[in-house]
Amino acid sequence: QVQLVESGGGLVQAGSSLRLSCAASGGTFSNYAMGWFRQAAGKEREFVAGISWSNSNTAYSDSVKGRFTISRDNAKNTVFLQMNSLKPEDTAVYYCAATYGSRWYSNPTLYDYWGQGTQVTVSS
Repeated sequence: QVQLVESGGGLVQAGSSLRLSCAASGGTFSNYAMGWFRQAAGKEREFVAGISWSNSNTAYSDSVKGRFTISRDNAKNTVFLQMNSLKPEDTAVYYCAATYGSRWYSNPTLYDYWGQGTQVTVSS
């Protein structure tokens, strides 16, 4: 059983940066590909970024490409989401998720474990 705990959310102004962290415990972190998802009020959960278990393959949604960077530190059992040039439309609860195996997915139903989420609010 893998436990995931996100941190780093907050209230910022448009154009600012935030770095989200997701600390994993209870499993072999390097056996899991990781994803970041977000859910805005009244909307479905959407894929933001994914990273393979070896750090060798990453992907982003079109809405964040060029602004967000996903990375992981397998020695520290942590995955990060660096968010730059934040926009009001980035406001959402951000979740990290783990899926067993080498590759990430954009489909949230293919993930095995989820964190509790961290709120990101971007004011205009």
